Amino acid sequence: MRIGFAVPVSGPWATRDNLRRIATRAEQLGYHELWTFQRVLYPEGHAMGPTYRSVHDPIVTLSYLAGVTESIRLGVAVVNAFEPPVLVAKQVATLQEVSGGRVSFGLGLGWLPEEFEAMGVDFAKRGRRGEEFVEVLRKCWTDDVIRHDGEFYRIPASHLDPKPSPIPPILLGGGAEVALRRAGRLADGWVSASREDLNGISDKIYTVKAAAREAGRDPEALRFICRGVTRVTDDQDGPALSGPYEKIRQDVADLAARGVTEVFHDLNFDPAIVTAAPEEAMRRAEEALEALAP
Repeated sequence: MRIGFAVPVSGPWATRDNLRRIATRAEQLGYHELWTFQRVLYPEGHAMGPTYRSVHDPIVTLSYLAGVTESIRLGVAVVNAFEPPVLVAKQVATLQEVSGGRVSFGLGLGWLPEEFEAMGVDFAKRGRRGEEFVEVLRKCWTDDVIRHDGEFYRIPASHLDPKPSPIPPILLGGGAEVALRRAGRLADGWVSASREDLNGISDKIYTVKAAAREAGRDPEALRFICRGVTRVTDDQDGPALSGPYEKIRQDVADLAARGVTEVFHDLNFDPAIVTAAPEEAMRRAEEALEALAP
């Protein structure tokens, strides 16, 4: 089991100095990876909650963290497939270069219609769009001359260089069976959503692995990453990854037994963090960072 930590990207605690403090200390403590996520906009009056109200761009954030760290991996879970894949391919390839090959790239289909509208992209057919997005990414990262004429994307014969080295692993999100099977067929791993019921995660891992096996791929080579909506409380009977530190560490061990290969603790989904004064949020976050270190 590899343990990661999400950096402060949401709310008042998401400052330049706090990003650096969390990232460098996580690297010192032996965490495997730093994680970010994407939320482009927050529709007026929406009820999705404070985590999504103010969020930094994940790729720009990881680019900054690449310059203040040396060895810890850098992940995004996830970028949504409403941006042009050639632009995303260029950004991630550049991030892979400046970070020294430390990037994990997570891709999701997206679920907020207003973001698609703002991006000028049809909300329908997201599954097929996501599959083609992965195809285009891999062409951009591997083909000397890229040619693509698909349902959603068209690329004239072109060079897109430099190529990333190594090719970043592509992780797919989504919890529906069709999404899980897509991850097994196409991706290097699967990453759970913030709303995932972790009691049923072993069944979803089984579905991903079965699809990989049917596609002639090695299911044991895949990564299974749990976004830990981690909340430190005194409640011993709360959901997984919520409660005292001892319970949270036991929950991590239980997830490993269910087939999860990596967990990252994400305090951005704790209202007590993202609505607190930055100083108090950092006090709590740094305490958790130390207590949950691998």
